[in-house]
Amino acid sequence: MRARQLWVPLRRVVVTLPVIWVVVSVVFLLIHIVPGDPIVQMLGEGATATDVSALRHAYHFDDPLHVQYLNYWGGLLHGDLGQSLRLHDSVLHLVLQRYPYTLALTLAALLMGVLVAVPAGVWSAVHRGLWQDKVLGVVSLGGLSFPNFALGPILVLVFSIWLGWLPVSGAGTGEVGEFLLHLLLPALTLALGLAAILTRMVRAAMLEELGQDYIRTARAKGLTERQVVYGHALRNALIPVLTVIGLQFGSLLAGAIVTETIFSWPGIGRLTLSAISNRDYALVQGCILAVGLTYVGVNLLTDVAYAVVNPRMR
Repeated sequence: MRARQLWVPLRRVVVTLPVIWVVVSVVFLLIHIVPGDPIVQMLGEGATATDVSALRHAYHFDDPLHVQYLNYWGGLLHGDLGQSLRLHDSVLHLVLQRYPYTLALTLAALLMGVLVAVPAGVWSAVHRGLWQDKVLGVVSLGGLSFPNFALGPILVLVFSIWLGWLPVSGAGTGEVGEFLLHLLLPALTLALGLAAILTRMVRAAMLEELGQDYIRTARAKGLTERQVVYGHALRNALIPVLTVIGLQFGSLLAGAIVTETIFSWPGIGRLTLSAISNRDYALVQGCILAVGLTYVGVNLLTDVAYAVVNPRMR
């Protein structure tokens, strides 16, 4: 039995390896499927043939495609993602500088969304059909209707300009308290949409669990309603919600690109947009690879956690 329990996470790691290969391969091919000559786009239309040839040789674009592919994997395994043409620094160093900011923003938004969604979903399910349920339904629908690029400026207008409670942009000067104040608005922008989705998911899962036979048995044994709802129903209802949280993490990473731009947050999303506008393709590859591998890693952890939490999946 012990060996079987250990095999479940190991098997999921093995299944993830082909996914990682696909992600890396797609990121490598991005620079080759861009319309036109990427070297000419990097240097501009006024570049001379000598400059184009020299840069093509520097990036090894004059090598056969399979040689470039093997070299890319070799550099990746050695921690070499290339050099940024515009910023004159290694791509790995630039990504590692910005990655903690994006990770902090995503985790803060995820935490805020879960802390709001779980009690709201439970409250809505317990008061099914009553005014509390209807109000939460309207609020969650409103949260789903507002995209990040619309919600962000509204929050800035209310909390930064009108009330003056929170800073407008940036990440502060490095102090923890100042960093958290700058983090609050962009994290809230991402968290509201996530909370709306998770609230509906928790409500649906809770309604399904509250209708099960074991809930009627627990009530017949004299357990309080709080024990029934939180001690039994919620524990089982969170199992499918856990999977949705892992999937929504990828949506948070994607949404962070727009949110970081709105709030001038120094994360990977803003770095990606800057690299695209500057035609810095090596940096674009590095940023997309970091986001893609993070998404794969989070989904792997979610699958493992799902198997651990739910004995029926072992």
